[in-house]
Parts: sequence; structure tokens; C-alpha cells
Amino acid sequence: MRVLIVSDLHGNLEAARALPTDVDRIWVLGDLVNYGPNPAEVLEFVRQKAAVVVRGNHDHSIGFDEDPRCSARFRLMAQETGRYTRSVLPLECRQYLRDLPLQATVEVEGNRFLLCHAAPSDPLFEYRPEESSRWMADEVAPGIGMLLAGHTHIPFQRVLKSWQVVNPGSVGQPKHGRAEACYAIWQDGRISLESAAYDVEETVAKLRRLPLSADVFADLAFVLRNGSIPAARA
Repeated sequence: MRVLIVSDLHGNLEAARALPTDVDRIWVLGDLVNYGPNPAEVLEFVRQKAAVVVRGNHDHSIGFDEDPRCSARFRLMAQETGRYTRSVLPLECRQYLRDLPLQATVEVEGNRFLLCHAAPSDPLFEYRPEESSRWMADEVAPGIGMLLAGHTHIPFQRVLKSWQVVNPGSVGQPKHGRAEACYAIWQDGRISLESAAYDVEETVAKLRRLPLSADVFADLAFVLRNGSIPAARA
């Protein structure tokens, strides 16, 4: 069994299309929409291909018309792209986002996985880095060997006492310093963090055509091209 694990696609169709196709299943850790120019197409991509999908904070925001509680530097980006996303997603798609579960437990070949977007104790909103001590305080069901979480857009693996936590990074808006679509592959009891190049400039060109302010467009383009957070504006 070969499983592709992805998170934070954020409406980036070019990045989604760069993902490997030689897999048996796809698991998605949330944030299908916002920030990117193709929310409807990415949502349809996930609906057609993914076996398991959990809800991210941006899915929740668009589905329920609520604040995604982004970090300060991304707040305006989320607001402007959120308005665009709501304008192009039909009600049926927003209902799909509302209906996504906050967590999912999956068993494959005797291995049990817990999937969530952010963290078990706060599935939607907590930004929890690799080094956080809170990973060890999480209560997970007996037999869970791996926790899969996204949200930070930074890939990592961390082995704890009886289980490990894996963040595949972000497909559509990575923040680990490189302009590439990040993902994880689980196969034969092992997991690896991987990435793929994609046509970043095509995504940037699509963003340029959206109804965004000049500052928000510049910030979104910077993140895509550099894989990092733009400096604060004066």
C-alpha cells in the first residue's frame, strides 16, 4: 500500500497537479481553499481523488463564513482571497467543506493513523511547531502509531514515546524556504517527506488576474516564489 499524504493545498491547482499519481490512496489534512486562484478546481481534485479528507481552518472559514484566525501577517491575504473564494464556490461546495470531519482515524495493514489539520486538542487553529512540548501531552486513542497534521506549512517528522507525528508541509503555499509542492509518502510501514517542482509563475499569473489589492498580490507572490513569509510592511 502506497499512500500520498497532503495538506494545505490552498487553491493552487498547478501544485496539486504536480503531486505523484502512482499511489493507492490519498489522504488530505485540510485547507483545500483560500490564498490560491483555483479553489473550485482544487476542491474538485480532492473530491475525485482523496479517500480521506479532514477540515482545515480555511475550509471552516469558507464553509461557515467565519474568521480563519490566521497569523497577523496573513490576515489581509486571507480576507481578500476569502472574498474571492466565496464568490466562485457554489453553495454545494461550501456545504462539502462544512461537512468535512475535524479528525479521522484510519487503519492500513495493521497500522493506525490519526489525521487532523492542526493538533488533536485543537484540530483547526493551533500553530504547533515540531519542537513543541504539547505533542507529548496529546491524548490519542490506544493503538495510534502516527499522528498526521498540517497547518504550519513546514514539513517535519518527530518520534515520541509510542508514536510519531508527521507534518507533510504544504502543497500550495510552502513556508520551508523552497518553491515546491510538499507531501509525504507512507509505504510498507515507512514514511518519507518529499516535494515536487511545479509552475509557480503560472499560479502567480493567475493571482495577478484576481480582484486583489497590489500589496496582497505582492505578498502572495512572494510566499509562492520564496517559500517563506514576507517581511512586515511599514
